Amino acid sequence: MILSLAIWMPIVFGVVILAYGSDASPRFVRWMALFGSLLSFLVTLPLISDFDRAERAMQFVEQADWIDRFHIQYALGVDGISLWLVVLTALITVMVVVAAWEVITSRVAQYMAAFLILSGLMIGVFCALDGILFYVFFEATLIPMYLIIGIWGGPRRVYAAFKFFLYTLLGSLLMLIALLYLYNKSGNFDILAWHQQALSMHEQVMLFIAFFVAFAVKVPMWPVHTWLPDAHVEAPTGGSVVLAAIMLKLGAYGFLRFSLPIAPDASQSLAGIVIALSLIAVIYVGLVALVQTDMKKLVAYSSIAHMGFVTLGFFMFTQIGLEGAVVQMISHGFISGAMFLCIGVLYDRVHSREIIDYGGVVNTMPKFAVFMVFFAMANCGLPATSGFVGEFMVILAAVQFNFWIGLLAATALILGAAYSLWMVKRVLFGPVVHTHVAQLHDVSRREFVMLSTLALLTLAMGVYPKPFTDVMHVSLVNLREHVMVGKLSSAIPLSLPNLSHSTLLPAQ
Repeated sequence: MILSLAIWMPIVFGVVILAYGSDASPRFVRWMALFGSLLSFLVTLPLISDFDRAERAMQFVEQADWIDRFHIQYALGVDGISLWLVVLTALITVMVVVAAWEVITSRVAQYMAAFLILSGLMIGVFCALDGILFYVFFEATLIPMYLIIGIWGGPRRVYAAFKFFLYTLLGSLLMLIALLYLYNKSGNFDILAWHQQALSMHEQVMLFIAFFVAFAVKVPMWPVHTWLPDAHVEAPTGGSVVLAAIMLKLGAYGFLRFSLPIAPDASQSLAGIVIALSLIAVIYVGLVALVQTDMKKLVAYSSIAHMGFVTLGFFMFTQIGLEGAVVQMISHGFISGAMFLCIGVLYDRVHSREIIDYGGVVNTMPKFAVFMVFFAMANCGLPATSGFVGEFMVILAAVQFNFWIGLLAATALILGAAYSLWMVKRVLFGPVVHTHVAQLHDVSRREFVMLSTLALLTLAMGVYPKPFTDVMHVSLVNLREHVMVGKLSSAIPLSLPNLSHSTLLPAQ
């Protein structure tokens, strides 16, 4: 029942707030949203304490018939890959509710309800073991986020909301076709059964392409990333936090749950393409971040570059690469969420995200400056922060895989330091040249608690990542073994240039 509670509790609270909350009683709405998000977060904690780290199979499994005629089930479960993502989603929802406490003054009930419902839907994505259930949760997340951007966003919010919705919806249509094909092939929608389904190389390639389009848009990978900066810039602070910290992970998680285990041979054969696109995201998008004048847009491009590390780690098929990629997913949730919260703190006071409108903020907001410098350092991979752990593991895996790929991936550390510290220098340091900066007041108690919580988690994961890696280790070992064995009795080479097993797989 734990997983069902984690999914449906925030959704129920969201519906109750929609039904009984109004702008006439914002205090009730805020406290109800905080109580619901905290309770939903506490429900997920037994997943950590009761999780068996030596077990390869899914845990906390729940199963019930849903649509018998088509063998569709309400099937839930988590393993070491999805567990931390469930907990992270619930935690970030609490942060978003706290961040909006004094900022959102109109349609408060609808705003809080949208985030609570979105939280439950995203947790559903990470827990679903039935293909149709996964697809329903995956697509349903678009609705509350579309409303969040379109109603509470900036001046170009309608354009950004439509772009976000259309990109992600169109990408997912191919995934639906792939799910229906697998149903016709196997007679059920059981994702774990699909992992064992015998498929020819041609079938695997077609399925891989369908899944790749859906998940690459969601990550997002270059060149289908252009919706993300627009969505971030126009979204309210809470929308940007959830978008960066959780929603990008839905695509990355899809690679691990669908692409790699269902089409392992195609994944190996086409890995070179994914690695190339990942390196472009790491390097090119990092260079694009350097020239941004809007803080939100800069961090948005930074997110794309950091998610490039995730897909790079997946498709080298080494244990340390896979673990580093998943660690990067969790770490990025802490750091990117915190960066957007910091930008939100400034925007709430000045109502500008342009870097040129700041300068000398450290003189009036010293406590805030400490947080922003810390998170900027974590964003560029400073040792002893969580940002270092995942990137270091992926770079180490890349060097073992191919030295030149490792060298190109390592340039992200230089680029990350360049755009993160350059933004910090221009925003925080130097003389106060604007009157509105001189009148700023430091972080409130609410903001201090919010930022310090994420700072402690970022530091704890950077100093001692073992609890995180121990949970995911066995599940990723199982996944890697499944991918490396493949489903074909003998390797069937594809007629693709420079993409054979011999050029992509590390020596055994």
